[in-house]
Amino acid sequence: MAKQADYILDFQVDKLTDSIINTISGDSFRTEVSLVSKSDLKTITKSRGWNFDWKFEFSQPDREVYKLTIIDNPDIIQGLVILTVKPDHVYMFLLESALFNVGKKKLYEGVPGNLVAFACKLSFQRGGEGFVSFESKTKLIEHYEKALGAYHFGGHLMVIDTLAAKKLVDKYFKP
Repeated sequence: MAKQADYILDFQVDKLTDSIINTISGDSFRTEVSLVSKSDLKTITKSRGWNFDWKFEFSQPDREVYKLTIIDNPDIIQGLVILTVKPDHVYMFLLESALFNVGKKKLYEGVPGNLVAFACKLSFQRGGEGFVSFESKTKLIEHYEKALGAYHFGGHLMVIDTLAAKKLVDKYFKP
């Protein structure tokens, strides 16, 4: 079993949006985040372009695997995130955008920001005051500081505090 420190995140926050935005048309699409089901595991495999072993991650008892979908198109997973609710914060193990949402020719912008905002929202809901922590690749520390308002706590550890979390939640989850 992988240790927490073995999960070093390297997602790029392309744009903070109100939802996700189609890069071709510029249209905005409302999204929802929900738990991954066992039947979803058939579509989130390495042979379908996903980088991680989501079946393994799904089987870990200390983790919750969530998917981001467009409200009117719930069968197409836009991105995935693995979270663990700790007593005082939410820990983010992995975050991955669907292959068609990565790189210069991505179909939608805003997927990573949406999933991080969800982690912050979950932290508020579960008593963590919005705090989210994760391990970052060294080359992305400054990126996460600027894009997410995260703080670097030494080594690879990044923390999103209450103020930054509130900004992200307010951006993506309007009442």
